[in-house]
Amino acid sequence: MHEQQPSELIQPGDALIVVDVQPDFCPGGRLAIAHGDEVIPVLNAWLRAARDKQIPIYASRDWHPQQHVSFKQGGGEWPPHCVQDSPGAEFHPDLELPPGTVKIAKGTRLDRDQYSAFDETGLALHLRQRDVKRLWVGGLAEDVCVLATALDGRKEGFDVRLIAEATRPVTLEGGAKARAQMRAAGVIIHEGS
Repeated sequence: MHEQQPSELIQPGDALIVVDVQPDFCPGGRLAIAHGDEVIPVLNAWLRAARDKQIPIYASRDWHPQQHVSFKQGGGEWPPHCVQDSPGAEFHPDLELPPGTVKIAKGTRLDRDQYSAFDETGLALHLRQRDVKRLWVGGLAEDVCVLATALDGRKEGFDVRLIAEATRPVTLEGGAKARAQMRAAGVIIHEGS
């Protein structure tokens, strides 16, 4: 059976959302996700397809202030990561974001965390202004920020497709729970490339 390529799947009315593919979430990073870097070649194929078809591309990143409320020393659940202007907070250097990619900084609030690329970023309005109906989502981590972004995309009324090969969870158990939550919310899990 022919496995459809990103260029065959992505079409007008779609947008590609790349969630938090940053060095701190990849092997060697401050909050490394096992095999997190393996999403990069898959996402790069999707990025090329979106660029070639002039499909809107959005890339979110955690962009935390120093001593962020989500960090353990401030009572949060995570070790310090993706601190503004640190190398670990940049987009991963192997990620091929084309010119014109809309970059979304999240986790910037001082009073709470923001897991979703939709959380007080204006993303839903921006997508509607561009007549986007369907979202293809991948990135890190499947059971945290990808999950929150996919669920918020559904709440905002978009058709949401998770690119399964383009995401990795913090834990396998968390990943299984996240997929169950996404399916229950109407997210389509796209297996394959």
